[in-house]
Amino acid sequence: MTERITKNLVIVGGGPAGMAAAVAAYEAGERDILILERDIALGGILRQCIHNGFGLHRFGEELTGPEYAYRYEKMVKDYEIPFMLDTMVIDIDENKTVTAMNKEKGIFLIDAKAIILAMGCRERPKGALNIAGTRPAGVYTAGTAQKFVNMKGYMPGREVVILGSGDIGLIMARRMTLEGAKVKAVCELMPYSGGLARNIEQCLNDFNIPLKLSHTVIDIHGKDRLTGVTIARVDERRRPIPETAEYISCDTLLLSCGLIPENELTKGAGITLDRVTGGAVVDGGRETEIEGVFASGNVLHVHDLVDYVSEESVIAGRAAVDYIRGERKKDTSVTLRADGKVRYTVPQRITKIADTTVYFRVADVFRDMKLTVKIGDKVVISKKKQKLAPGEMETVTLTADMIKEAADGCIEIGLEA
Repeated sequence: MTERITKNLVIVGGGPAGMAAAVAAYEAGERDILILERDIALGGILRQCIHNGFGLHRFGEELTGPEYAYRYEKMVKDYEIPFMLDTMVIDIDENKTVTAMNKEKGIFLIDAKAIILAMGCRERPKGALNIAGTRPAGVYTAGTAQKFVNMKGYMPGREVVILGSGDIGLIMARRMTLEGAKVKAVCELMPYSGGLARNIEQCLNDFNIPLKLSHTVIDIHGKDRLTGVTIARVDERRRPIPETAEYISCDTLLLSCGLIPENELTKGAGITLDRVTGGAVVDGGRETEIEGVFASGNVLHVHDLVDYVSEESVIAGRAAVDYIRGERKKDTSVTLRADGKVRYTVPQRITKIADTTVYFRVADVFRDMKLTVKIGDKVVISKKKQKLAPGEMETVTLTADMIKEAADGCIEIGLEA
């Protein structure tokens, strides 16, 4: 017979988002919490991110990924918050029933009063990129290569080309170089890098690794093992220009072509996804359209800093506790709209009159612009910005008075020259 248990709060995912949400819920007074994690340890992707640069905002000091994860793992254990490892959640329904499975229990059900989705994200694989050529060994996502080098002690190859300049790709360019490989080029389809400026400087420029903007891989060579790739410049419509084709000999191609929120469970529950972020549409408390189901971290939208993941998860954890207690009041309905130069906002709507921090990304590299917040034709915020780039998250705080003024209406966030 299938075991069935009840819990006030179930958190799906034991990475930085899930642990931060659990700690926040505990500190808000909730004790009936359960974290479900499919890996064999808490910590999520941070376990393989051995470089530093984490924690400056959250802890006021520079930590490696495992150190940052351990801070939260220690809090989870000190608070004696229950968690199940090596446990896969296979379904969540609209009634907040969680179906999960592991070796000890087999398939079991959890009836939850509230759920926080914190499943993180995954890398875009080769199959999604439509690159011509054969299927030899030596083609990896950057995250897979990172796990091989940092956790398994395996070296993926010696002569490397990286496609995509996301932060993982930039960091792996440095990591492979430090391990003795030759990184011949980092190619980026867009005319700007998708990574943080500090990573371009510290991971590429410091090691004289060339960054080829407006370039992509158009062919893969080799039968059993990768022998090389052909790259080419792309035009303004991102189409390869044949006469610019260039062959680069290499035995390894790393793909750093974007991250995708891990939202199969979200879709299965019938929750609407934002077409830009790939994550759920949420309000200021990170509550989805199903009451009592919340989302935070990279499953909601891909963050550049894990500190922001934790910050957002605290919001979700506290809001979930309010919901469980019946104290989550919704006293307004305000829609947030991005003007196009701003690609998206999180949250997408506001249901509570209170100061609310809005996270957003821009659609291109912009210089000397004004960030504007409008209620109708009225500009309520105007801030000068020297530079904004798609690779870096931006925030703006809307006051309770602004939200009250826009009640049952719309607030637009945009950029003006």
